[in-house]
Amino acid sequence: MKVRIVAFVAGVIGALGLLLFLVAFGTDYWLLATENCAVYEQGSESEESKSMSSTLNGQVVGRQDELAITFHHEGFIWRCWFTEDISHDSIWNFWFTNQPPSKYCIHGYLFPFPISMGPVPSHDSSAVYRGFWTAFIIVGVAAGLVGGLLLVCAVSFTSAKFYKAGGGFLLASGILFSILIFLFVMWKEFVVDLEQYILLERRGACQNVQVDVQYGWSFMSAGAGAPLALLAGLLFSLIGNTIEASNK
Repeated sequence: MKVRIVAFVAGVIGALGLLLFLVAFGTDYWLLATENCAVYEQGSESEESKSMSSTLNGQVVGRQDELAITFHHEGFIWRCWFTEDISHDSIWNFWFTNQPPSKYCIHGYLFPFPISMGPVPSHDSSAVYRGFWTAFIIVGVAAGLVGGLLLVCAVSFTSAKFYKAGGGFLLASGILFSILIFLFVMWKEFVVDLEQYILLERRGACQNVQVDVQYGWSFMSAGAGAPLALLAGLLFSLIGNTIEASNK
C-alpha cells in the first residue's frame, strides 16, 4: 500500500515536471527584450513586407521613435517581435493574450543573438554555445517522454525494471534540463556581448538605444520542472529497488 501511495505521488510530480518541460520546449518566451529602435525597410512596402524583407535580406534600417517600444521574445522554435506604444510599456505585454495580431516571427533554431536581425556568423563561439543548448533541450524532452512511457508500463505490469528504467530517464531529463538552464544563464550573462552583437545593426541609425533583456516564462517553466523531474526520478528508482528487494 505504501509503495502505491509513493508511486502515485511520484507520478503526479513527474507528470507535472514533464508538462513544464513541454511548455518550456514548445513556447518561445525563454528570453524577453525591449528596445526603442524601430526596425523597418525603407520604401513604400506594407509594414509586414517591410519587416519580413528586412529580416530575410539582413538589411536592417533603424528609426528611433520616442513614442514606440519594440518587444522581442524568443525560444527554441521562433523569434518574434512587435511594436507597442510607449505608454503600454510593461512586462505583461509579453503575455500571450496581450500581443497584437501584427506580430512578426522567424525561425529561431540556433540563432545566438536575442535581437540582432542580421546574418549569423557561423564561426562565432556563441552560435556553437547555442547549439549545445539546442541539443540538450531536445534530448531532455525526449528522455522525459520515454521515461513517462516506461512508467505507464510499470504501473500496468508492476515491474521493478520498468520503474527503475523510467526513474532513470526522468533523472536524466531533469539533469539535462538543469544543464541547459545553466548554459542559458551563462550564454545570456557572459557569452553574448550585448553591446557588440545585439545592437550591431541599431547603432548606425539609432542614437542612445536602450535595451532591456530578461528571462521569460519558458525559462521559469524549465526551472520549475527540473527539480520535479529529479524528485520523481529518485522516487521511482526507489520504488523499483523496493519491489525488486521484496521479490527476492
